[in-house]
Amino acid sequence: MLAVGAPPALTLSVVGTNDVHGGIVERDGRGGLALFGGYVGNLRAARGRDGGAVLLIDAGDMFQGTLESNLNEGAVVVSAYNALGYAATAIGNHEFDFGPAGPRSTPASPEQDPRGALKARASEAHFPFLAANLIDIATGRMVEWPNVRASVTVDVAGVKVGIVGLLTAETLSTTIASNTRGLRIAPLAPVLEAEARRLRWAGASVVILTAHAGGRCRTLDSPADLSSCDQNAEIFTLARSLPPGLVDAVIAGHTHAGLAQDVNGIPIVESFSTGLSFGRIDLAIDRASGRVTTHQTFRPQNICVREDPRTHRCDPAAPPAAYEGAKVVADAAIARVLEPAIEAVRELKARSLGVVLDTPIRRSGAIESPLGNLFADVYRQSVPGADVAINNTDGGLRADLPAGPLTYGSLFEVFPFDNKLVPLHLTGGELRRLIHAQISRGTRVFGLSGARVQVQCSGATTVVTMIRPSGAAIRDDEQLTVVTTDFLATAGDAVFTPVIPAGGFSLPDDAPLARDAVAAWLERHGGHLRDSELVDLKNPRWPTAIARCGG
Repeated sequence: MLAVGAPPALTLSVVGTNDVHGGIVERDGRGGLALFGGYVGNLRAARGRDGGAVLLIDAGDMFQGTLESNLNEGAVVVSAYNALGYAATAIGNHEFDFGPAGPRSTPASPEQDPRGALKARASEAHFPFLAANLIDIATGRMVEWPNVRASVTVDVAGVKVGIVGLLTAETLSTTIASNTRGLRIAPLAPVLEAEARRLRWAGASVVILTAHAGGRCRTLDSPADLSSCDQNAEIFTLARSLPPGLVDAVIAGHTHAGLAQDVNGIPIVESFSTGLSFGRIDLAIDRASGRVTTHQTFRPQNICVREDPRTHRCDPAAPPAAYEGAKVVADAAIARVLEPAIEAVRELKARSLGVVLDTPIRRSGAIESPLGNLFADVYRQSVPGADVAINNTDGGLRADLPAGPLTYGSLFEVFPFDNKLVPLHLTGGELRRLIHAQISRGTRVFGLSGARVQVQCSGATTVVTMIRPSGAAIRDDEQLTVVTTDFLATAGDAVFTPVIPAGGFSLPDDAPLARDAVAAWLERHGGHLRDSELVDLKNPRWPTAIARCGG
């Protein structure tokens, strides 16, 4: 029975974060979990006034990415999420990156648990880690780890809300393979449908999905407008597969894009990455039945110290940011939780690398990536006798290097992974095969040093030619030393999959960290550096337009 004077519907504001990647600190007046806590506090006050409630949910990739988080293997993020009052999080692919608990990012012996750090973080959380489609191959069932579940049901203002968590189908190819051995990812749609039906049967009147799987749209002005969206995106395909009314809302992630779209009647939000914004869906719930009657999908909200009230962009010249009718003030309790981790890395983060960047060194460029070229060149120069180097520029490099005196902290945020540099021995023919496979897939090209790629068509056949810096073509029978990271060498991003031998490549145990090799090169270089020095416009490493020959 409704309380006298209670409105017939309550508003449940579902706040979603995703791909925070350790972005716990405010940067240039944007982001950070303490400032985010101010927005959450304002929203909770608003819902408190109208009898509604707020539910915080994360869609995975919480930890990997900053010194403040990485040096404690994500413990500070879990502590802050506990204080913020999260209800649940999905497990993301980068939650596996830290490997065993302790300094090593991969197991040194069979006795070391390759998921030790992840399990430690889950055991510290006051909220469950959700992974309904993460399967233990040995048992054929979902993994049985402390505080890791398929779903959770929470009571929100008297309404039972079920939350299901899923991982992207790309999980096992987008983290280091040695940390995910013995696991598989079950297809998302049947797992979700079965778990959502189970939650409904058990009494949940609202079901929310948090998925480390996402999409991409260019415009976010109208939830009903999907014209700018990738229609084949994983989260869209999943939403379209569901029976009407089974799932009420989706918090998405993984693609580092923005979403505020309704697909198959389901509101979906995704809020870019690194903790600079958050998503929100308001569900109107009938108090008598507990069912969702209507919803409102909000475009991602920038987290700003100061915000232009017209454009909603962070602007240091604008008035202090306001949200839900009140000024946003950073949450002091969350700031206290974060401070020890911030202080622990302050000196290392500020360490000078002795080089001044006259321009930003960017991941993207008019022809090719200046930053990708820098990393590939350093990789090749770091291994004596190396012929070629390959790196995953798009997925592996996470930020641009900013102009000005370069610090270790800035370099770390570009490449936070503890990947090692390893030499592989391939023939010219094998190198050609993996380049051909990359072109045939139509995916992003990788960073390359020591060769230029030419692509031509011979009828329906794609002909790939690789040219050394000397101008000589690389022959198929040549023996080459190809330098890359252990992540790529163990099938990461499927770059080397066409040429990985049975049993895998033999990799050295004492290989150096790729990030340290780049830091050392920059310190030796000193002086000044600009992005135009890293791209040869007359001799690009990849053709500006790659021929699609159908073969």
